[in-house]
Amino acid sequence: MKLAGLRVVDLSVFLPGPYLTLALADHGAEVIKIEPPDGDPGRKIGLADGPTTVFFRSLNRGKKSVVLNLKEARDRELLLELCATADVFVESFRPGVVDRLGVGYEAVARRNPSIVYCSINAFGNHGPYRDRPAHDLAVEALTGLLSMTLGDDGRPALPGIPMADIAAALQGLSGVLMALLKRQQTGRGDYVEIAMFDSLFAATPNIIGPVFAENRQPDPKAQRTTGGSAFYRLYDTRDGRQIALAGQETKFVEKVLGALGRADLVELCTRGPGPHQQPVVDCLKAFFASRSRQEALDWLARLDVCFAPVNTLLEATADPNVAARSLLLRDDAGRKHLAPAIRFAEEPANPVLREPLLGEHTDDVLAELEAEAGEW
Repeated sequence: MKLAGLRVVDLSVFLPGPYLTLALADHGAEVIKIEPPDGDPGRKIGLADGPTTVFFRSLNRGKKSVVLNLKEARDRELLLELCATADVFVESFRPGVVDRLGVGYEAVARRNPSIVYCSINAFGNHGPYRDRPAHDLAVEALTGLLSMTLGDDGRPALPGIPMADIAAALQGLSGVLMALLKRQQTGRGDYVEIAMFDSLFAATPNIIGPVFAENRQPDPKAQRTTGGSAFYRLYDTRDGRQIALAGQETKFVEKVLGALGRADLVELCTRGPGPHQQPVVDCLKAFFASRSRQEALDWLARLDVCFAPVNTLLEATADPNVAARSLLLRDDAGRKHLAPAIRFAEEPANPVLREPLLGEHTDDVLAELEAEAGEW
């Protein structure tokens, strides 16, 4: 696998850091998860279908668990010794915590100048919110993302997935890999600072046009991807389900409206998003409301346009594309796992479909560390 031989020390909890190191583990890195005596809080989040919760195992499969109490000087020293043998270090404390513990970047880099040290937190190491505790929802609120995701009542809607967490994890993964690539040339590591706020704010290029061009808040109901386009929105069907139209190119508009005998409405769509498209919305609403979801899907499938059923999460796991692309894996106990999304033609991922028990690898890893110290 691509990352075989890479050692990662993972001091992160909850979601962003573990999601980053999950990708490293799935592609062959040795990820040593450092947990406090009571474990990563993720071990207690959500439902369990085995020795741990689905939340925890989905983020921590294939890793080793080492328990260290970083309030103890001896355990802090053991962590520094472990970092001296590592390529990557990931932590997700609030700014200043790792420095107070004696395992901040400067302390670790003194032991190992080639290490790539990645810090992930909500607001970064400077700024007015530096010391504020926050999870995903607060970051989505502050960055303006919630103001662009409105329900039918016009109020911001709770997001279905924690996009600030995921965006930060993926930016962190990119940063770590960039630093490792540069290290091949220089032999030196680097400090990678990732803020959830920065990561999510940087993810707004498709909606920030009115802010930059006209210094105004975008109206979500008039933007091309948040409700202002008849061909980029949801429609109810006769049986109480929904379908999504998701392609605004003129060729798709012409196919659908032509099939409905309403080519006269095409011009409204070619003028861009906005309230002027309401007659098109009304036409499509009436059409889909008179048909079941399956009848609507069958009709759309004949037109070669962009559309989809609005599946439940359960229905999505049974989607034929999920099976065709092997997106669900099963372990020896029959539990389902999400497959890695990064695919290589050579050296593909080979995830270990088993999460570590708390402290399962403490003795082995510390014994190996002691043996290495003896060799020095």
